[in-house]
Amino acid sequence: MADRQAFLEHVREQAARGRAYRVAVNPEATHTQSYVGGGPDPVASLLAEWQAVGGEGTRITGWSSARAWVSQFLFRYKCQRVVHWQHEVLDRLEVGRVCRDAGCDVANWGELAQGDESTRWQHAFAADVGITSVDWAIAETGSLALFSGPNQGRVVSLLPKRYLAIIEPSQILPDLFDLFARLESRKAELPSNMVLVTGPSKTGDIELKLTTGVHGPGNVHLLVVENTAAAT
Repeated sequence: MADRQAFLEHVREQAARGRAYRVAVNPEATHTQSYVGGGPDPVASLLAEWQAVGGEGTRITGWSSARAWVSQFLFRYKCQRVVHWQHEVLDRLEVGRVCRDAGCDVANWGELAQGDESTRWQHAFAADVGITSVDWAIAETGSLALFSGPNQGRVVSLLPKRYLAIIEPSQILPDLFDLFARLESRKAELPSNMVLVTGPSKTGDIELKLTTGVHGPGNVHLLVVENTAAAT
């Protein structure tokens, strides 16, 4: 009897840990009305959903403030090696210069993709943080849609132990259905791979023990840069 009670108690403890990030069912999402949307403030909705599944999120105004935030981020987590996408949003941020000014060794995936494959993988595995933008972000689910491509290596968001996505509000779609509509409209030019990132990597074993960071970054951060035209 004592062994049985101990076993059941262990199951209860592990089940409770496995519910650390619970998924709340939106009452508006029914079999007849499934479109939820992003609400009156899609940025707030995106960040709330992102944080609900274990991600960290920040909204900030202007590129100057964003550059200072990234510098502080690199210092706070003692990042020494960075690999990043080549993307127009990151170009506007001047992410390479910001990271170098913070004392980091910086690798641009667009440049790595044109070089030696072994060097490319060496940088990817050695990076303390991977930095990307996104193709789209989904406010309803707190998800990031990342297309692979010559300048947008999928490993940048998957291999480093820490991941940072930097986006503008114009990249946010209200609902997952909106993403499907965008994919349908450009199906002739879809990439070979698309990743949906919703919080840190998670896995659970037969004991219902939730573990993060096994199949990807355990720490994920989202920075939304607003009012970039008015505040540089």
